[in-house]
Amino acid sequence: MTTSPLLDIQDLHLAFDGFEGRSQVLDGVNLSVQPGETLGIVGETGCGKSVLARSVTRLLPMPPARITAGTVRFDGADVMAMDRTALARLRGTGVSMIFQDPMTFLNPVFSIGQGMADVIRAHDTATGRRARPRFQARQRAAELLAAVRLPDPGGLLDRYPHELSGGQRQRVLIATALSGTPRLLIADEPTTALDVTVQAGVLRLIDDLVRASNLTLLLISHDLGVIGALCRRIAVMYAGTIAEDGDATLIFARPRHPYTLGLLAAVPDLARPEHRARPIPGHIPDLLHPPPGCRFHPRCPMAVTRCGAEKPVLREVDGRHVACHRAEEVAPERAIAA
Repeated sequence: MTTSPLLDIQDLHLAFDGFEGRSQVLDGVNLSVQPGETLGIVGETGCGKSVLARSVTRLLPMPPARITAGTVRFDGADVMAMDRTALARLRGTGVSMIFQDPMTFLNPVFSIGQGMADVIRAHDTATGRRARPRFQARQRAAELLAAVRLPDPGGLLDRYPHELSGGQRQRVLIATALSGTPRLLIADEPTTALDVTVQAGVLRLIDDLVRASNLTLLLISHDLGVIGALCRRIAVMYAGTIAEDGDATLIFARPRHPYTLGLLAAVPDLARPEHRARPIPGHIPDLLHPPPGCRFHPRCPMAVTRCGAEKPVLREVDGRHVACHRAEEVAPERAIAA
């Protein structure tokens, strides 16, 4: 018996209007996330991962952003049709986000306690409850800081963002994101600005919190190692489209899209130093004038005439969904060929 998806994105097209014209940033994205699932979205910088994530809670400024087609549904409700009250309830209590740069999202003139208390009280109001007294909101903030394993949570409440390390600031963002007890947690490059040892601690924390609270996780990263460590399912994005979507173990072992092969070939293999990392030639296309057909075909070593004329649709191949006309011919050996 299948359950209804918690998040369901169907044929989503999104564009940005600018002085030079309209950029087609998302081009028919289809993606569903089941309750309790851990899904990683991976792809090069500029492929539309963060835009897709922010579309879920309508955090993009409209205009210049414009939804030209498609739907986004959370727990069956149409996000694009929500009024201000419903949208406020969705943000934080339904869906919450962890952003990649804590200094951008922590107000430097507010102490940690002030900022978190304001968010907690706002969640109260959004759900139709009377906002709790500020001292109670501070107590709740201290509990959340303890939950993300920050030492001396009571003392941290009176400190300011610039007084904390990068890892501490990121944990404050995680604690704030959990303050509304969301059902879906979106982590947008949560470890990009952190060094390797701090990054590992933050990833373990997110993993533990997701398991303990049975959260649904949508993790966005350009780092395949980060995605592989936390997610059981992967969606590979390229230039505003989903190239491949399926079980993480299966995709890592037997990718069926040339772009996925390219991403894996670009990762250094420390166990086999003789196999040097090979970057994907070329670059992401100009989305003001995207190429016809498959958006990856100008960089694809397997492209044929059909690829430049006909856009591939996601179809089931070898236990996952792939948007490639030649998916059955793709083999891992192509990724490591000299």
